[in-house]
Amino acid sequence: MTLTFNCGTYASLLAKYQPKVIKTDEENEQAITLAQELSHRVNRTLEESALLDLLITLIEKYEDEHYSIGESTAHSMFLHLIDAQNVKEAELVSILGTTEVVSQVMSGKQEITQEMAKVLGKFFHVDTSLFEN
Repeated sequence: MTLTFNCGTYASLLAKYQPKVIKTDEENEQAITLAQELSHRVNRTLEESALLDLLITLIEKYEDEHYSIGESTAHSMFLHLIDAQNVKEAELVSILGTTEVVSQVMSGKQEITQEMAKVLGKFFHVDTSLFEN
């Protein structure tokens, strides 16, 4: 099924709002405001929906480039789970073996091995892949 819309109406929307590649936080805020207005519009036309899709794409591109969260690492996931579940080092010693190993892993001086990933996954009740780099 092909959706068709009035090109004249779409052209007038583009002329009125002049969407473009977003380069500043101010432009991003303007695009977000317009996108919110369009997304809440009752009886939105096909042309308005097309403009909304374009704005969302431009906003996502800008935010991916400027506010990237980044990939989590096995180490950062390990520290996050310790913090989120209020786990004490002593609890980790019982599953990882020694205080030295726990200290090394927590400081990032030792990588999490596959065997460690298995026991940590079981301990934290998460998939072991969270501990793989």
